[in-house]
Amino acid sequence: MRLLSCLKTRCHLQQFRKSLHLTNSNYSDKKGLTGKTPKVTMDLAAVKPTVGVVQMTSTPDKQATVAQLTALVERAKKRGATVVFVPESADYIAENRAQVPELAEPIDGWIVQQYRQLAKRFDVWLSLGSFHEKPRSGDVSKVHNTQLLIDSSGDIKGVYRKVHLFDVDVPGGPVIHESDFVIPGTRIEAPVPTPVGNVGMAICYDMRFPEMAIALRNQGADIIIYPSAFTVPTGMAHWETLLRCRAIETQCYVIAAAQVGKHTVKRSSYGHAMVVDPWGCIIAECHDTIDVCIAEIDLNLLKKRRLEMPVLSHKRLDLYSSINPLAKVNLEAQNEYNFGGHPVKSSSLFYCSPLSFAFVNRKPVLPGHVLISPLRLAERFGDLTPAEVSDLFQTAQTVSKVIEKHYNSTSLTITIQDGPDAGQTVKHVHLHILPRKADDFKNSDDIYEKLEKHDKNVDKSQWRTEEDMAQEAAILRAYFN
Repeated sequence: MRLLSCLKTRCHLQQFRKSLHLTNSNYSDKKGLTGKTPKVTMDLAAVKPTVGVVQMTSTPDKQATVAQLTALVERAKKRGATVVFVPESADYIAENRAQVPELAEPIDGWIVQQYRQLAKRFDVWLSLGSFHEKPRSGDVSKVHNTQLLIDSSGDIKGVYRKVHLFDVDVPGGPVIHESDFVIPGTRIEAPVPTPVGNVGMAICYDMRFPEMAIALRNQGADIIIYPSAFTVPTGMAHWETLLRCRAIETQCYVIAAAQVGKHTVKRSSYGHAMVVDPWGCIIAECHDTIDVCIAEIDLNLLKKRRLEMPVLSHKRLDLYSSINPLAKVNLEAQNEYNFGGHPVKSSSLFYCSPLSFAFVNRKPVLPGHVLISPLRLAERFGDLTPAEVSDLFQTAQTVSKVIEKHYNSTSLTITIQDGPDAGQTVKHVHLHILPRKADDFKNSDDIYEKLEKHDKNVDKSQWRTEEDMAQEAAILRAYFN
C-alpha cells in the first residue's frame, strides 16, 4: 500500500510540475507535419467546478437507502459540489432475485421523484447512477438498469439503460447472471452537457468495453462515468486498472461512484469510489466506508492533455474503422429514400442503421426476398468506406436472422451483384437476402439465374403495389421494435 501511495503521489507531483511549466514539445499531426504544442493558459487562482462522488451501502430497505443518500448529497453540497455522482443501484439491492422486480418502479415512480426533489432541494445536478426501472410492457419479471442525469431544477436531462450485462461466475465470489433479471439497453446515449462538462453515461460492467468509452469520446465526452456495485474479488483485481485505462485511452475524466460493504447476507461491494484525470492520475478516492470524495474538474487541463498528445488525429483510419455508436434510426425521418435514383417509400423500409437501410422488394424472386443498401449513394462495393462496409454486413446479419425466422426457412442466400456484368441493374450497392427451403429450385444454384433476370424487361404492372409492400414491411418492423 505504501508503494502504491508513493506512485500516486509521484504521478500527482509530475502533473503539478507540468501544469506550471508548459512545454513546447513537438508533435506530429495526422498529416505527418511537425509543429509546436499550442499553449493553454493555466490560472492557478481560478476556482474550478467541483464534483462530489458518493460511496454508499444500498439495502432492500428503499426508504433507508434514500435517507442515507440524502445525507451524503447534503455533505457533498456543503463541500462545494455542483454535480453529485451516485453509484449503481441507488434505490436498493435486493435480498434475492425474486425481490428485484417486486421492488422495482417506473421512471415516474416514488424513488425517482425523491431523487428529483433532492437535486432541486440542494441545488445540484444529480447523476443517479442507476435504479431498477420497471418496464411499462413486455417481460415484467425483469427490469432495466437505468441511469438518470437530473439537473438542479429536478428535470431529467439524460437517460441511459445499461447495455453490457454481468453474467459471470466470479472465482472466489458470487455467481451473478444479470441477464436473468435485467433487460439490456439498446443504445449508447450522446454525452449530456452539465456544469462540469459533457458527461458520457455508462454503468459498472460497461467499463470492461473500451469501444464504448471511445465511442463516447468520439461524440464529445469530457467525462465518462461508471457508477458501480463491483464485487470484492473483481474490485481488488481490476477496479483501479480499468478506470485508469479508460481515462488514459479516451483522455477524459473518469468518475466512478461506488457501492461499498455488506448489502445482504450474500452480497458485498468493493467500494473505492474515485475520480481519475485525463492523464490517468487518481485525484480523489474513498476507502472502504460510506463516504463522499470531492474533486475539481479542470477542463483546461483536459484540453492541454489532448493538445500535447493529440491521439485522435493520429488514428490510422485507413487501417481500422472509427468507433461510433450504432443506434436504431427513425424509419419515418424522411418520406423517401434514394436507391440508385429510384425512390423507395419509407413505408417499404423495415430496418435502418446509421449507415444502411433494409427494405422489401417490389419484384422478389422468392417470398421474403429483401434488399439492404447503404444510405449514401455508392455505385460499386469498392466505393464504400470501411465504416459503411462494416455497417452493411452488421445490418445484413441482423436482418437475415429475422428473415429466416419469419419465413421459416432453413438456409439463406446472401449475395451482391457488383457491376453490370454481374447482373447489377440499379447503380447503387445492395445486398440481396433470400430465405431458402429444400427443393425451392430444381438446382440450388438456379437462383442466381433468376436473380439476374427477375427485374429486367419487366412491365410495371408486374410490380407489387405500395400497399402490399408496406404491409410486409410493417410485419417485419415488429421484430425490431
